[in-house]
Amino acid sequence: MSPGPERNSYYEMGSIGQGWCSIISFIIITVKSQGAYGVVYKGKHKTTGKIVALKKVCVPLTDDGVPMNTLREIGVLKQLNTHQHPNIVQLLDVCHGQQTEKELMMYLVFEHVEQDLALYIEKYSKANGFSTLQIRNMSEEILTGVDFLHSNRIVHRDLKPHNLLVTNDGHIKIADFGLAKTYDFEMRLTSVVVTLWYRAPEVLLGSSYATPVDVWSVGCIMAELFSLKPLFCGSSESDQLNKILSILGKPPKHEWPDNSVSISWESLDNFERMEFKHLVHNLSDSAEDLITKMLTFDPCKRISTLDALKHKYFTEEPI
Repeated sequence: MSPGPERNSYYEMGSIGQGWCSIISFIIITVKSQGAYGVVYKGKHKTTGKIVALKKVCVPLTDDGVPMNTLREIGVLKQLNTHQHPNIVQLLDVCHGQQTEKELMMYLVFEHVEQDLALYIEKYSKANGFSTLQIRNMSEEILTGVDFLHSNRIVHRDLKPHNLLVTNDGHIKIADFGLAKTYDFEMRLTSVVVTLWYRAPEVLLGSSYATPVDVWSVGCIMAELFSLKPLFCGSSESDQLNKILSILGKPPKHEWPDNSVSISWESLDNFERMEFKHLVHNLSDSAEDLITKMLTFDPCKRISTLDALKHKYFTEEPI
């Protein structure tokens, strides 16, 4: 956001000395959502009347104040914001709320987008679904946003329809990225059930992971845009993995992670691979090929976001 009267009105220097605005600058209108990493409110700036989304997170304080890793991640978010990427939700400000000796309530102020993709899918499921052109455009925008994050060394780790916002004219903006790693401790404190349905096999198995985990999630979401229902609906981590293998088939032994002590390759059922076109209706050959390359068990063999964007699915005619 460029400097000017509105920008200046957002800033009210706080007692913590970070140059952050104060939450008292906003009126809380309603709770929008509650997730593993914090609560999101719809709010309005008292001076400008601007409608925003306020994400509240609890930051544990050290003897030196706000932890450096938190400040670094906020710096990364602000740096990303300078690009004003069309498929990334814009961070407008960082505000502080109540502070005690041990913790600080921090609010990330984002641009407000009225609906998420989960709601959008639900709405279109009542209207016979999306057109093939809509699916292609949304899939391309999701991949473009994720590729931007990856090019800036950010792994989202929790891509799902609830974390993808949809503007009134149908464009996608990725939300809830960054700071997630810092606030992992909240997952032990919250009563909110974290969705497993878009989680990559290597995460379920507790293996090391990198950018391919996001590609897996996008593949799940893309399949859902066609079928209007999640592809893998597990009720626990083991059930989720079982659901995945029942479709992908039992992987070769050399692809099973060596550090997976909880589940051995020998104990797996001998599932046969199923074709995605038999599970997801209206898939073109190129769409099935792309989803297959995204939903590959071995993360080293999974297609990258950059290569996915070059796939023939996004260039073929007619659609």
